[in-house]
Amino acid sequence: MKKKKYKWVIWVLLLVAAGAGTWFWKFREKEKPVVLETEQPHYGPIATSVTATGTIQPVDTVSVGTQVSGTISKVYVDFNDKVRKGQLIAEIDKTILTAQRDQISANLRQARANQDYQKGNYERQKQLLDVGAISKADYEIALNTYNAANDNVNAIAAQLKAAQQNLYYANIYSPIDGTVLTRNVSVGQTVASSLNTPTLFVIAKDLTKMQVMAAVDEADIGNVKNGQRVTFTVDAFPDNVFEGHVNEVRLRPSVSSNVVTYSTIVDAPNDDLKLKPGMTANITVFTQEIPNALLVSAKATRFRPDSSLYKKYTIEGGKFKDGQGKGGMRIGSAPKDSSGMNKSGKRDASETVETGKSAIVWVKKDSTLTRRKIKIGLTDDTNVQVLSGLTTDDVVVSGSHQEETGAKGGSGTPRSPFMPQRRGGGSGGGGNRRN
Repeated sequence: MKKKKYKWVIWVLLLVAAGAGTWFWKFREKEKPVVLETEQPHYGPIATSVTATGTIQPVDTVSVGTQVSGTISKVYVDFNDKVRKGQLIAEIDKTILTAQRDQISANLRQARANQDYQKGNYERQKQLLDVGAISKADYEIALNTYNAANDNVNAIAAQLKAAQQNLYYANIYSPIDGTVLTRNVSVGQTVASSLNTPTLFVIAKDLTKMQVMAAVDEADIGNVKNGQRVTFTVDAFPDNVFEGHVNEVRLRPSVSSNVVTYSTIVDAPNDDLKLKPGMTANITVFTQEIPNALLVSAKATRFRPDSSLYKKYTIEGGKFKDGQGKGGMRIGSAPKDSSGMNKSGKRDASETVETGKSAIVWVKKDSTLTRRKIKIGLTDDTNVQVLSGLTTDDVVVSGSHQEETGAKGGSGTPRSPFMPQRRGGGSGGGGNRRN
């Protein structure tokens, strides 16, 4: 009985071992191969830019007002009408102004008649004085009266000139050639000329020449200079990119909610008249531009090999030895991803991507990864200009990921760690669900 009992235990153990071995061989999660993302430096344009928003305005506008008060009797133009310089565009009722002119004209005629009378009286008094018939006092009275009559004529003549000019001002003429943007009056409306002249019309001189008045933040204004190239878009034509250049950076700051901005004027040709006054423009000012530079992606300068690569690739100058690799690289100090960030989201001080104008990249050749220091110049956060240290023949590592294979996902593409995994299946769409 004892032998039979031992045999039963041995068979059970054998079956358990066989089952465990079968599960381990067939169902265990296989190690996923590490795939490197590589690129080759290439030549292309690179630029740094400043973005802002602004409003499109005509380069030159004139507000047409009135110097006399009255009621608008006629309006000859409307919105968007083309006008010529000197064209009559409106009239103010002239009834009162005409009456004032006529009244002053009558006063002037009376003053001139009195002037003639006083002149004759003065001449008679002078003759009488010469023969001693009157006293000198009578003569001086006649002279004074004659001079007063002359001054009265001059004063009333000036009043008449002003009345005639006011009558002329009742006709509103266009001061420039242009387009009527705004009409603020209608027939029958009363306008009162006071210290603030009322605006009747706003006329734009030339709508083929527009400008963008953009508000540039104080943090960016230091790099903006006259003549720099500008591109901008408007909501009305989202697929069109308009060109311009910086014409003026005004030194008068504007403060809103403790944010300081500076008005920057951008000239914008408008030959096709697509741009209209008042449109909102989203502008990009290119503060620095290089048309043909050797470029490498910015993420390549942030790549750092992790422990998974040491099994497949030879890291030149860096092996696991006492937690310290050759070339001063810290190994195993804290778990990091391929971008060089540790789990705390911070970069190790010993692996700073950029020191002044230098950066570190990893060059792949066969199964060897070589750490290389390069000189860099301009960067736009997507690409980096390489000044020295790389050629177009080099293969630069920009990242790495673990390839999904077999039942765990046959797509072979990296997936986001934030995506939920399918139950019993792979992470990719090509995985088979296992029941």
